[in-house]
Amino acid sequence: MLPHAVAWHSMEIPTERGYGGGYMSNAPSRYPQKRYPMPLTDTAIKKAKPSVKPYKLTDGGGLYLLVTGTGRYWRYNYRFGGKFKTLALGTYPDVSLGRAREKHADARRQWADGIDPGALKRAAKVRAAECAANSFEAVARSWFAKAYADKAQTTRDKTLTRLEQDVFPWIGARPVSEIKAPDVLEVIRRIEQRGALDIARRVFNYISRTLRYADSHGMVDRDVSASIDLSLVLTQRETRHHAAITSPQAVGGLMRAIDGFTGGFVTLCALKLSALTFVRPGELRHAEWEEFDLDGGTWSIPGRKMKMDNDHIVPLSAQALAILRELHNLTGRGRYVFPSERGGSRSMSENTVNGALRRLGFTKDEMTAHGFRAVARTLLDEELGFRPDFIEHQLAHAVKDPNGRAYNRTAHLGERRKMMQAWADYLDKLKAGADVIPLRGKTAA
Repeated sequence: MLPHAVAWHSMEIPTERGYGGGYMSNAPSRYPQKRYPMPLTDTAIKKAKPSVKPYKLTDGGGLYLLVTGTGRYWRYNYRFGGKFKTLALGTYPDVSLGRAREKHADARRQWADGIDPGALKRAAKVRAAECAANSFEAVARSWFAKAYADKAQTTRDKTLTRLEQDVFPWIGARPVSEIKAPDVLEVIRRIEQRGALDIARRVFNYISRTLRYADSHGMVDRDVSASIDLSLVLTQRETRHHAAITSPQAVGGLMRAIDGFTGGFVTLCALKLSALTFVRPGELRHAEWEEFDLDGGTWSIPGRKMKMDNDHIVPLSAQALAILRELHNLTGRGRYVFPSERGGSRSMSENTVNGALRRLGFTKDEMTAHGFRAVARTLLDEELGFRPDFIEHQLAHAVKDPNGRAYNRTAHLGERRKMMQAWADYLDKLKAGADVIPLRGKTAA
């Protein structure tokens, strides 16, 4: 802090320079000056009354507080290049007297070094604006807007929430061109430390895709995440599968329990269709009536709703069609097959099916909504003997055919239709308590 001269604020100093080279008040002023002994004090500032006609309280060296009817503003008057200039230093009380003096001293040092502090401040604002436009957060939001434009709103919300909670607070404000591999690793390891390995992998994918997006637009020299082998970074842990009942006898008990469900009709239908179609819970609760061809017996799920981003066809058994036709009388006028119980335009809550299973007495360690997929995968193979590739295609897993071609939504559709009907019939027999003879080796090759 530079020393303050001992003088009265209204005194005229017969020189262009005050202490340390600051411009003093000998230049004509637009504002009248109050008489306070230097240096200024917080008490003097607090006593300054707002006025329709602005006035200033000087602190020496060109620093003063401009008092108006709307606020109190720190200003620094100086000359540079033969021109009279004013630099704004902030608003009181956000900028305290002490802080104003520090900023004033910094500006005077710049002036003494032949630098125009006002021009330097403007240049800093330009650089800050450029950095903000090319910050990791700005680039990530631009990538997100394009990559997730056609995704389901819940998917968009979850992805954006992960970015806002796990990425932006740490590297969001930094220019994307300055992001290095260690910065990415720091973000990922922070998530790993709380045991959220799946989220860590997803977040790494978001960061990597953002950096590839930046690379394709010439914002970075290269995608630094490409050099990171995530398998060597994250702690490996045993895979935990979704809880599911897979013995035929227990599945029969599950189906009888579902038949006896006393909750809402829409929830009952969701339980039954979870078992009959074994789609992912999110795909079921976001099902829309326009996706169904009840006459043709198919449900066509668009890729934007699927985990693998591929369109998917679910052949519908006679039992599934009967449930859907009955449900259509209740919800068919709306968008969603399973609308929220709270009304409006939202779909069923992600906790509805799991909540219904809990009401039926099944704990989260026994059975989950996602567990219906494991039930079908196990029994279609081990009890009914269907080919694994038929099953995997119906589960919408990324399966390649013998020729190496990627997933095709219509692959084995005829055989899958037979499989889905056989599955529905099998569940009915288990529910009835009948002894079911395994059909291994008798399905179409």
